[in-house]
Amino acid sequence: MTNINDAELTENGLNDLATGRVLLIACGALAREILDLKKANHWDHMDLTCLPAKLHLYPDKITEAVKEAVAKHRADYDEIFIVYADCGTGGLLQAACDDMGVQMVAGPHCYSFFEGNEQFAVQSESEFTAFYLTDFLVRQFEAFVIKPMGLDRHPELRDMYFGNYTKLVYQAQTNDPALTEKAKEAAKTLGLAFERRQTGYGDLEVALKAL
Repeated sequence: MTNINDAELTENGLNDLATGRVLLIACGALAREILDLKKANHWDHMDLTCLPAKLHLYPDKITEAVKEAVAKHRADYDEIFIVYADCGTGGLLQAACDDMGVQMVAGPHCYSFFEGNEQFAVQSESEFTAFYLTDFLVRQFEAFVIKPMGLDRHPELRDMYFGNYTKLVYQAQTNDPALTEKAKEAAKTLGLAFERRQTGYGDLEVALKAL
């Protein structure tokens, strides 16, 4: 199966001129969810291209990558929508989108818009010791958590990184028992209590429906 999370993914001929079409420029970590929503809602007017999910490890590179993608595809589409939240860019991505005249998903990060931005804002006031995982991050736990933090080589660093956390919250987009078990194992690995929430697609679905 092709890995749609870590390589650029395109659908339906991005280089073909089209009228009335929308291009979604998205984080690769959201590719599976967007494709599921497109299929379920018959959003055939939307095309998708994904930037590498590993950009989240280097948030200072996200804004420039998005700008390059918009410049590359702008002439082929009537509308471009950026499927990123702020994602650690410190407002730079929003400023760039404003300058380019394109919209993006509202919120500080995907944990917020999956939960629903309003709900997350309320919960985060009393949940600042929670560590969040989405479906994607459960699947890619080793690649996006363990290895970048060096815990595969130095497991003794776990308490230094996670000593101030009390629980792992798994925000489930789908109802997959195998993913739930994997999320429980992740919590055990990090020495955290486990909580599962069925968030579905939250404000991501709301934002895409508006298109």
